[in-house]
Amino acid sequence: MRAEILSCGTELLLGHITDTNATYLAQNLSVLGIDLYHVSQVGDNLERIVESLRQGWERSQLIIMTGGLGPTEDDLSREAISTLLGETMTLVPELEANLRARFARQGATMPERNLKQATLIPSAQALPNPEGSAPGWFVEKDGRIIVAMPGVPREMYVMWEQQVIPRLQKYIQGIIFTRILRVYGLGESSVEERLQSLLSSTNPTIATYVKNDGINVRITAKATTKDAAAQQVAEMEQRARALLGTYIFGVEDDTLASVTGKALQARGQTLSVMESLTGGLLASAITDFQSSSKHFIGGIVSYSTELKIQMGVPRETVERYGVISAETAVAMARAVREQLKTDFGIGITGVAGPDRQEDKPVGTVHIAVCGPEGVVTVLGPGWRGRRADNKRHAVLAALNLLRYYLEGTVKPE
Repeated sequence: MRAEILSCGTELLLGHITDTNATYLAQNLSVLGIDLYHVSQVGDNLERIVESLRQGWERSQLIIMTGGLGPTEDDLSREAISTLLGETMTLVPELEANLRARFARQGATMPERNLKQATLIPSAQALPNPEGSAPGWFVEKDGRIIVAMPGVPREMYVMWEQQVIPRLQKYIQGIIFTRILRVYGLGESSVEERLQSLLSSTNPTIATYVKNDGINVRITAKATTKDAAAQQVAEMEQRARALLGTYIFGVEDDTLASVTGKALQARGQTLSVMESLTGGLLASAITDFQSSSKHFIGGIVSYSTELKIQMGVPRETVERYGVISAETAVAMARAVREQLKTDFGIGITGVAGPDRQEDKPVGTVHIAVCGPEGVVTVLGPGWRGRRADNKRHAVLAALNLLRYYLEGTVKPE
């Protein structure tokens, strides 16, 4: 099967956003054994989108479109497919009911312009979108396939994995089985370097890609049965784990918050945090894990030195070492643990930016985890990103330090 990718959106041509969807799809197509020959971008213009589709229709068996499925006038992917195939879009009552119900659940009235998201042509099937309002299209005609998906990455990823791959399976010889290993603490190039001896494997294949909270290592095998493919993946996973060791923190949809949360709950232990650098972002990340109420007691956000002192941080520690120091991070972790009577306490302090503080450069981060067996600390590597990025990295580093403590990878003092 010959395939091509067509990304729709004027914002792509202006350089306002990066086309990460095309990269993700290219990686997935190679895993599925589908040959990708062309990747294109086109602006929000009906005539040019139709022309791009016509070229794809002439040279490829599978066209994958992203973007242009919104409710506004410049969302033209449906109209372009309809024009190309000479078929009329009609409103589908079931899709309309689903769309109105979605708005009702949010306590909002649906604008009538959203009705275009509830239309189909005779050759199209609707692809459910649990992450957004725009269903995708799966079009089959004259031995060719057009897949249209939203441009929002989180919507597109779920739709591709849950809706599109199963529909393409009948065109692919063999059964595909995939396993994702989640890695934190190494950059993508470092992960690839460690996995170098495995990257040349063609079945199973192993590939890496960057996520906001770490690196994903995807292992995929193709075989005549699911059990055979799963066995190949398991053997490759064992080899990958031997090379990456404790940098692997989970699998599939695991996050550092969910992994540490499950570990605390299994031990019947509780957690509290005091954060100044991250402004509550650590507590927010912890509560993204749905069962956080079982182990997370609470947090204190303190940019004020006096508030830290009121909450139990010794004044002499702050005056001697400064707010941005390992000693103060330890004192914060101990204080919040004592104040909220939890098994573990985390303290974070540092310089998020944009300016230096206490003559410390932007990106300086001190993290401490205080638990029943003592304290562990880490000095952030000195990130030099934007303020938001520095805060995000600090949160991930704190959760990872807690993970190491719980696993016994680091020994408390």
